[in-house]
Amino acid sequence: MKVARFVLKIVALSLSIAALACAVVAYWSELVDLCGCAKSKLKRSTYAAEYDDYEE
Repeated sequence: MKVARFVLKIVALSLSIAALACAVVAYWSELVDLCGCAKSKLKRSTYAAEYDDYEE
């Protein structure tokens, strides 16, 4: 009985990893857009204060 339970846990873990991989593949473009947007916002916020006193 313990062996069957262990095998089922391994199967469940494998299916969970496969589902995660499928989700990453399915939403890859949205993930890339999200990371790019966050990266540009972080760059803007770090350099924004540096040039605040140089208003023309």
